[in-house]
Order: sequence, then structure tokens, then C-alpha cells
Amino acid sequence: MNQERILIFDFGAQYVQLIARRVREQNVFCQIVRHDLSAERVMELAPSGLILSGGPASVYDKGAPHCDPKIFELNVPVLGICYGMQLACHLMGGKVQPAATREFGRAHLKVYEMDGLFAGVPEETIVWMSHGDQVQVVDKNFVPLAATETCPVAALRHRTRPVFGLQFHPEVSHTAYGSRILRNFLYEICGCTGKWQLKSFIEQTIAELKQRIGKHRVICGLSGGVDSSVVAALLLRAVGPQVACIFVDNGLLRQSEADAVRDTFRGNFQADLHVVDARQRFLEALAGVSDPQEKRRIIGHVFIDVFKDEARHISNAKYLAQGTLYPDVIESGAAADGPAANIKTHHNVGGLPKELGFELVEPLKDLFKDEVRRLGLELGLPEQTVWRHPFPGPGLAVRCLGPVSAQRLEVLRQADAILLEELKQSGWYRQTAQAFAVLLPVQTVGVMGDGRTYENVIAVRAVQTDDYMTADWSHLPYELLAKISTRIINKVQGVNRVVYDISSKPPATIEWE
Repeated sequence: MNQERILIFDFGAQYVQLIARRVREQNVFCQIVRHDLSAERVMELAPSGLILSGGPASVYDKGAPHCDPKIFELNVPVLGICYGMQLACHLMGGKVQPAATREFGRAHLKVYEMDGLFAGVPEETIVWMSHGDQVQVVDKNFVPLAATETCPVAALRHRTRPVFGLQFHPEVSHTAYGSRILRNFLYEICGCTGKWQLKSFIEQTIAELKQRIGKHRVICGLSGGVDSSVVAALLLRAVGPQVACIFVDNGLLRQSEADAVRDTFRGNFQADLHVVDARQRFLEALAGVSDPQEKRRIIGHVFIDVFKDEARHISNAKYLAQGTLYPDVIESGAAADGPAANIKTHHNVGGLPKELGFELVEPLKDLFKDEVRRLGLELGLPEQTVWRHPFPGPGLAVRCLGPVSAQRLEVLRQADAILLEELKQSGWYRQTAQAFAVLLPVQTVGVMGDGRTYENVIAVRAVQTDDYMTADWSHLPYELLAKISTRIINKVQGVNRVVYDISSKPPATIEWE
């Protein structure tokens, strides 16, 4: 399946995962690796090409991240992007200095060579720049390929080695022909043929799961989200009745969520589904707790206890499956050749595998979210499951600000259901990356009929984002916001005010707690 692969060297770029996603979109498998991966290890991995990412450093600074210079002697095609281009030139005889005029944002590019890397790209086009340094001098071994008004060497190639550089970012949507340029590198220069197909992934993964699991049973923790649902569907396709799915109803779910899981996995997949009603157990543990971190801690501990109790009833279970994705592996530092951990740990079932003696199965660990969604559709999951917005592990507990109670959760659940229903009916659900209601821990004065009220406030949050590391608020139409507000106030008892959150991330976060 992975006979051809691209290695993406990570120099700390905010766009490194976006580069990988753009490569995958061209049906070429890729891996993000640490910037100092040795030339010897590169040869062992036998890649079709290398991409050197951008990064915040200056190549001439002390302690700036460098790659092994020997990678340029392997006769493997290299594409340097921004810092990656500067580093390649710096290590191969060029000179990098601070630019007289920094470039940030859109720039007009003039292309000199209309073939190779720029085949099919107009002579003049728009690209996205984000740099303070630039290549000032190149020796006779380099050929400039393009320029902007303030950057005389905006792209280049080596005369005798398959080394190319782009000062701009082809991976961002603001670069008009970025996908074409990347495709030219992958197909025309690296010789890739597009073997990374979901059909091939399904076939090989199923074969690997059958061989590894054998006649043992495997437990899959279902949350109702797309990742765990796709893992369950993949396992059911591979080993069918050997799969036991555990779904914990913690009382912190959205409206009708438990019913939807039952319908999907018992109805469509005939799965051995264990639904554990632990609503009272969670609510009792959360009684009177307002601190969001304490909520998370309590929910995590109770979940593990509930899951362990149910898992012990499943005999001959040797494996525990979870929906770890490739970004989780990268960010936790779990990839063998990847960058060090920089954001989070990814084991969403805590210490369960070790405590219960399970071996961990992570069939999605090479995939990005968009690939998982497409895989879910291929496996027959309903669209409402595949395109479901992300939902926090602690559920509505961290959208119910202040103390959590059955009554307050029901108010929030009803308001959230109205919001999502209106977004779907208007066509805005798929245009937003994440949308939800939040119950605030304040009450405000209102007027209903002839009387004054003193009731709850619902905040509506809707954002647009590609990577969830940054996000902007969704510019929902005023008419839609008005309809959402009117329905919530009229239909949800105890609410007399609705507000819309227009904060971006950063400085705010997507979730409120």
C-alpha cells in the first residue's frame, strides 16, 4: 500500500500538518518526521521525495534547526518550503539574509520557467508569503524560477541535483495554483503514481486486523463520534462477532445521541453493543462541582471505572481499540521518526490498556480527519455520524458552565438540539466546523407576556477552522440567528436570552471551558 511515500521534515511550521494533508489529497502517502532525521534512516525508509517545511527560526541563528546535509546527496527529490528553501540554499552554498521588505500575505508572482515545478501555472499568479528572511545570493549551481516585487528568488532549482525551493506556501488555499505545484513535484519530479487510495487502505487494514486479532475478542469504546464509529465499523468488517462495543451513557450526551448509536450499530451493523446506563453515577459524582478541570478529572475517573466494570464481563478479550488519528500520534510524540511531543497525550482511554492487560489496536493512526470521514462513508456509516461536529470528551458538562445538574443539562440539551436543527435545515451545518450551545451560570431580567422573568442565558458558538488550532467565528446570517434565538426562547423553558459568541481563537478557545 505504501510503496511510495513522501517524508515531510518538520522545522516547527504551523502549516506542517496542512502540507501533509495536501500531499494526501494527491493520493500520495506521507509521514511527518523530525527535522534532524539522518540520511541513513531516510535511505531505510526509501521515500519517493522529501519536503522541508517552513519554520519560525532564521537559518543563520545559533541553535537554528538544521537537517542532515547528506540528504541532498541521496538523489532523492527535495522541495524546500519557506524556511526549508532557505535552509537548503544555506547548506548548499547560497546566502540567506533578512529581507529589506518583509512579505506577509498575498503577493504577485512572476514565473520564469513554465515547465517542471511550474507546469500548468500561469506566468503571473498569486501566492501566499510569510517570511522575514530570504535567499539573497545563489551561486551558479542554482537557477531562479520565479520572483515577486520584493523577493528576487521566490522559487529555484538546483542545476544538477533534484532540489527545488519555494519561498511561498503552496499548501495554503491563498496560493492560487498551490495544489498544482505540489502535484507537479509529487508526480512529475518524484514519479509518484497516486497509490494512496482508501479502498487499498481498507483492504490492507482488514487483512492486518484479521491476522493480528486471530480468534480473540476486541473491545471498542464507542463515543458516538466519527473516530470511534469508524474504528468500530472497520473492526466489524474485519472480525465481525469478535468485536464488543461498549457505549457509556454518562448523561452528558446531546439529545437522542444514545438512541442514534443503538440504531447505527445494532440496526445497521448487528454489532455486539453493550450500552451502560451510568447517568446517575456521573451526575452524583459531579454534584456541586463548578471548576472545569475538576469536572474533567471526575468524568475521566468515573468513565474508567464504568468501562472497566463492563469490560470484565467480556470473555477472551485481548485487544482494546481506539480512534487515535495521525495528528494525535504526531502531537504526542508517539511516531517512531516523528517530532517530539509538543501538545498532548493521545490515549483517550487513559491507563485502561495497561490496567486490564489489553493490547492496543489503533487502525486509524495513519489518517487525518478528512480521510477518516471518507473512510466512514466507504464503510457504510450514515452521513449524520460521519459529518458530526467534534464533541468534547466530558460532553455537555463543559458546556454547562457552573454546577452540573439534570435540570440544567436538559435546558442545555434542548437549546443545543434547536441550534443544530436550524443549522442543518438552513445548510449551514456543513459550512461550520463546530457549533453548539452553552448554558451560562448567570440569569438575566426579561419580559414574557405581562410579567418579568429572571432566567437563564444561552450562548451560541459556531466556528470555521481547518485545523482547530486557530478558528474564526462563523458569520451566520442575521435571519438565521434571529430564528435560532426566537425558537430557543419560546421552546426551552427557563431561557429568556440568547447571545452569539464572536470571539476568534486565539485569544479565545473554541470551547468555553
